[in-house]
This record gives sequence, C-alpha cells and structure tokens, in this order.
Amino acid sequence: MEPAWRQQGRGRGRGQEGERSRPPMKERERPGVGRGGRTRAGPGSGPGSGPAPGESTYMRPARLRDLSVQSKFEEIRKSNQAAAQRLVETRLSSSSSDEDEEDSGDASGLARTGQYVSDLFQSGALTCLICIASVKRTNSCSSCFCLFHLPCIQKWARDSAFLVSSVTDEDFGQKAHPWPCPKCRAEYPPNAAPTGRTYMCYCGKLQDPPPDPWLVPHSCGSVCQKELKPTCGHTCLLLCHPGPCPPCPKMVSVSCMCGKAKPLPRRCSNKSWSCQQTCGKVLPCKQHTCSQPCHSGMNCRPCPRVSVQPCVCGRQRAERPCSSARWNCQQVCGAPLSCGNHTCEVVCHDGACPPCPRSDSRTCPCGKTKSSLPCTEEVMPCGDTCERRLSCGKHTCSMRCHRGTCETCRQEVEKECRCGRYRKLMPCHKEYLCDSKCNKTRSCQRHQCRRKCCPGNCPPCDQSCGRTLGCRNHKCPSVCHQGTCYPCPEAVELRCTCGSSVLVVPCGRERSTKPPRCKESCRCPPSCHHLSREAHRCHPGPCPPCRQTCLLPLPGCSHTCPEGCHDLVLVRSQQVQLAGPWEQPAEPAFVKKALPCPPCQVPIPMACFGEHEVSPVPCHRRGRFSCGRPCGRPLTCGNHTCTRECHLVTDNNKVTTSWMCEVCEEGCSKPRPPGCPHPCPRPCHPGNCPPCTQMSRQRCHCKISLLYVECTKLTSADDQTKINLSSCNNQCPKELSCGHRCKQVCHPGVCSEKCQQKVKIRCPCKRMKKELPCCVSAQCSLQCDDTCREQQRRVSQMKEAELKAAQEEEQKKLQVSLASF
Repeated sequence: MEPAWRQQGRGRGRGQEGERSRPPMKERERPGVGRGGRTRAGPGSGPGSGPAPGESTYMRPARLRDLSVQSKFEEIRKSNQAAAQRLVETRLSSSSSDEDEEDSGDASGLARTGQYVSDLFQSGALTCLICIASVKRTNSCSSCFCLFHLPCIQKWARDSAFLVSSVTDEDFGQKAHPWPCPKCRAEYPPNAAPTGRTYMCYCGKLQDPPPDPWLVPHSCGSVCQKELKPTCGHTCLLLCHPGPCPPCPKMVSVSCMCGKAKPLPRRCSNKSWSCQQTCGKVLPCKQHTCSQPCHSGMNCRPCPRVSVQPCVCGRQRAERPCSSARWNCQQVCGAPLSCGNHTCEVVCHDGACPPCPRSDSRTCPCGKTKSSLPCTEEVMPCGDTCERRLSCGKHTCSMRCHRGTCETCRQEVEKECRCGRYRKLMPCHKEYLCDSKCNKTRSCQRHQCRRKCCPGNCPPCDQSCGRTLGCRNHKCPSVCHQGTCYPCPEAVELRCTCGSSVLVVPCGRERSTKPPRCKESCRCPPSCHHLSREAHRCHPGPCPPCRQTCLLPLPGCSHTCPEGCHDLVLVRSQQVQLAGPWEQPAEPAFVKKALPCPPCQVPIPMACFGEHEVSPVPCHRRGRFSCGRPCGRPLTCGNHTCTRECHLVTDNNKVTTSWMCEVCEEGCSKPRPPGCPHPCPRPCHPGNCPPCTQMSRQRCHCKISLLYVECTKLTSADDQTKINLSSCNNQCPKELSCGHRCKQVCHPGVCSEKCQQKVKIRCPCKRMKKELPCCVSAQCSLQCDDTCREQQRRVSQMKEAELKAAQEEEQKKLQVSLASF
C-alpha cells in the first residue's frame, strides 16, 4: 500500500509540449515573493532529446526508460490535465463576486485556496494575471498566492520601482523603492524581486528540488514545518505544498477567555471560547464592572454609563461618559510661573506648571556666545561673524551675528553642467544646465530623451502610449513603455436586466462574462394580453414563454379559453417555392405568431333527438344529436315502435306519432286469447282483435276420435264446458290397474280406480266362494271355517300314510338289493 501523498499526486507533475512548468517559490528566510526558477525538461519530454542546459545528471537515467512507461505516463498526464481543466472551468464559471470573497481567517477558505493552487500546479492550467496567458514558468505571491510569469513579475517589479522613483525621486532610480503584488497590493522590498537564477521548494528547505512524478511539481516531499499563522508555536505537518498552510489542527487544553471556567480540549486554531458568564472586571472608571459575557482580549469594552467627572485642571465638572473621564475644559492655565514674570500658557493641565521657557541658559543667534540673562531681557547678537552653514552645504554665512535665516550663497564657483560636457563660473546657489539635448532612446525604445543637459539616467518616457489595449475599447493610458501593454485598468459594470445587481469586470470581458445573478423579480412588461408575467427571477435574454392560462372569452359562448397563453408562439414559416433545382432550400425559419383560441371544449349536457340519453357535448358542437339507438316512438298501430335511428321529429309527444316515423307494415302480433293458436287475420291494428271463427281440430280425451270445435267457443268456455266439448261420449277404452275396462264416458285425466265389476273370492282351501265388487275384493278376504280345517286335516293324514307306505316300499327294495349283492 503506497502512502497517501503518492496516491494523490500519481501521474501528475508533467508540463505540456515536452516542458514542465515549475513555479519558483519564495525562500524561507524572506517574507516576500521568492526567486524565479528555471525550467528543466522532465520525464514528459520526448525520448531521445538531449539534455537541456543546466540539467542535472540525475535526470539522464530517466531519459532511458522504456517507451511503454513513457506512453503510460503521457496517458495519465493527459487524463489528469483534462480533469483539472474541467475543475478550473467549473470554478471560474461562477460569478466574480464569489471569486473576490476573501476570508483569510476561515479554515474552509484556506483549505479551498490550498487545494485550488495545488490543482492548478498539477494540471498546468495556470493563468498569469499580468499578461493573461498560460503559465509555464511561474512565481507566486506569499500573501495571496497568485501566480505569474517570471518575466512578467520581473518587469512588473522594475516598472513599479521606476514609476515610484519618477514621482518621488529627483535622481530617477537612485533610491530603492518597494514594489506591490499585482493582485493584493502587498508590498515587497526591492531585494525580494525574483531574479530567475535559482529558486527554492515551497517550504524553502531544498534549492532546485528534483522532479518526482509522484509529488506535486517543485515539492521536496518532506514535512513543511512552517510556522502556522496566527502564531501558536506549532508548525505545519503537511508535506511540502503550494498555497497557505491550513489552520493548526492540534488539540490544546485552554480555559475560557475570562479564565473562570475549567480548561477544555480545543483545536489550537480555534482555542478561544466563551463560558458565557459575566466578566465582572472593574472598568477603567473604577466605579463599575463589566457586564458583558466572557469575551476575548484583556481590555473590556468602554463603560457605557454616564457620571459627573471633573476636568483635568479641576475647575469645571460635567456629565461625561465613564469611558472618557479625562477631559479638558479648553481654558488657559494662567497660573504665575516660578519666575514671577510670566504666566502659564498651557491649556487645562494637571500637575505643576512647567518652568519658564526663558529661565534656561540662552545663546546668541549664531550660537557662539552663551548668556544667563533674566527672562525679561532678550539676548543681543554677539557681533561676531555668523559662519553658519549655508544651504549649498559648502560655504558659510559671512554676515555678522543676526536673527533670522541666512541669505543665499552668492559666491562664484566653476560648475559643471549636469551632463558633464561644459563648465562655467556662476553663483553657487544656481544650477548650471547647458542647452544640449540628450539623444538617447528612453526606456520605451520608441522616443528620444530630448531633455536638456541629461546626466545619463534618462527618465521614463512621459508621452502617452496610445496603443489599443487587449479590451479593444480603450487605449493604453500609461506613459510610453517597452513591450506589451498592461491589461486595461478600466472596470465595466455588468448589470442584470433589471439593473439591481452589478458585477464589476475588467474591461474587455463584458462580452464573455455572464451577467450577475439577480435575486429580484423580473421587471420586464408582459408581451401578451396578460396584465403581469408569472413571477420569476431576473434573467438575461428574453423572458420565457408565458405559461398562464389564456382566459380570453371564446366567440359564440360565455366560456374562457382554458389553454396556455398562445399570443407569441414559435411557428415554422412557410417555405418559399423554389424557382428551380439550382436553388438550395433555405433552413426553416420560425416566427412568433399569435394563434387563435381553440374551439370551446367545455362539456354541456344535451339530450339526443329521441331524448333517450343526456350526454356531455363540447360547447362548440352544442345542439341535439343522434345517439345511434332506435327511435322507439310508438307507431300509428299502437303496437310497435319506430326502428329508425334516433332522429328529430316535430312533435315531441310520445303518445301521438309523428309523420316522420316509419309506417308499420307488419301483421298483427297481439297475443291471442289463451288456447287460440290462430293468428289475427287483420294487419297490425289498434284495439282488440275480433273473435276467432276458425274450427279447431283436436282429439278427444281418449285420443281415439277427432273433434272439430269453433275456436272462440273453446277459448271462451269455462273448464267444465271445455271438458264436455273435448269428450267423444263413448266408453273410455282404458284399462284399470285391476285389469278391467273403465266403465266411464270419455273423460280427461286418469281413470277412477274404484272398479264396480263383480268378482268371486275363495277361501284358501278353495272350498268356499263369494261375489264382491272389484274395488272391495282387493281389501276383503274369505277365511276357512272348521269344516275346511277338518277336511285339510284328513287330507294331511292321508298324505302322511301314503308317504310312509312309500318309504317302507323303498326300504324293502333296498334290502332286496343288498341281499342279492
């Protein structure tokens, strides 16, 4: 398992086009921007290329690596650069107001700054804020960690010093002036300007760190150990890294800010905490105590109360805030001094008055003679030569001791002109300037100096540059200079559509910068018939299409349009007919056009023509309709209904038939009287059918004879008459269960089982007999009497005798057969 610092930076640290960008960082012992660095060809260089000038010998074995390893590194490098480029585009696409927020004390802000700088270093997606181009040789500010080209920051440092010296230094560059950071304006001493000869790693421990594909470019890989800010006594424990160090993560046991609570473990970077108890310290007024909760700092807030306080001299008293108890009454003291001749002229003071300013030992105006005179007398000039040094610094005053300033030096001396070409006798206080003009080219390399008697240090060109800047809107306002002009210093206010939000961007970027995000509501007037738009935030470009309901009154009804607003709809324009095959069809154009409201679709309940149903019908098609069912109205016959499809009639009465319904052409289908199988001979008619006069043929009850009876008699007769009409008046041919023939006349149903025919019954011995009706004989029986029983006994005895004789005879035959055997 590899360490985290190797996994995080895997495959990064290679520059583009065979050249690795190494940002020179500041040295540890210097607080300003570090020295510039030189670029070495890293492992990303093409195989077989010779060693670059200044290349160390430890990089030569890396050039002999296998081509597959190099191709793998190149693939990893390209993928990492693409990911970093996407990250940079995502972060730079946000509004500049978010980018300009600086919170150096916030831990999350420091972490984001460090990660952002690290990502830029590893991806190579660096931009110099001076020339606004990609960075390959970089330098960074130790205050804001902004990145620049090494030649750009060197030129910036030189030009900044020249500009300051041209304003404040008469000798043009004889003094060392500090130079500021182009972004945060943090000042650096002149010796902190990058030289480009050597550079240190980020932590300042190693000079010219060797390249390592697993480390952040230009990192030595060791622990940073920089002193953390704010100073807490701890050092940074991260590996050598770009950007600011994170807040101190160590845990320390600290008490609250007032010292009353017990110590608690806290992060060193956030160790100040409040116990929320009242401070209670005596305020400087010595009368009140601090009522604030536990707070930071040794000094409490000023006392907010008011009390009567005397002035410093004690003459006056007034109500004053306790926080400003010491005050002056603005009266001159006026007390007599110790000399007794003068009074104190100091305004309202405490303590003793100062001594008289004239009581000390005084000198004459030239300072040669001292005298101790009373404070009431003035010291007179001594009469000797003044001999004070004149303003020229070479000669002395030749006048007698006098008060006031000395005169200007009027001695004639031989002076050399400033350019050193001529010499001349002239007064000492005057400067000798010859009339010769300097022909040297100024620093802009475009104009001659043309200054009279130039000493050789030609000042910067004072003419305006006038070249068009990169913004294409302004011309360079700077004095004439060499090289490319600085970016346009003007700022353009980029406002949102409503003008509430303002974004200040550099001139020239207003065309490529998105308008600022505005939280106000859009104020654009509606472009449709609605009085107001839907509430939405201010936005660039045209407003979105109106999505409100149309609600315009529809023609022909009282409803409103329920569709979305269609006042401005993109409609494909009609194509112009081509004149011939040589003309190319143009791309379809879309124009905004107001579309008419669609037909009203509000459902309205409507009855059909025949009033069979009530169905919802769209409002634009409202009216009676055909439901598709049969009409169902009664016809003139009164028996059938109209079978035509539901249709409109002039008479809505269901009883009377309209002339528009069909004419009944069917036969009479009215039900016949019960038992009449004949149809009505008349066509379909109203009312009752006439009596049926047809003869009905039917069999009698015994099913032997055919009878012809008039249908109306048969259907109108009662049950008994119907039975009589269906009888043939002959004897019923059916047999009873007893086997005899039914004696009744032809009748319906089952024959009666009470047979009256005479039958003979006998006793069991068949000796006695008796005649009875058949229906009674089945229930009666004739029993044997004593005579019958006696006769039966005699017969049984005879049978027994015969059986016994037969048995004896058989026995005899057996004995004979045995004897013969």
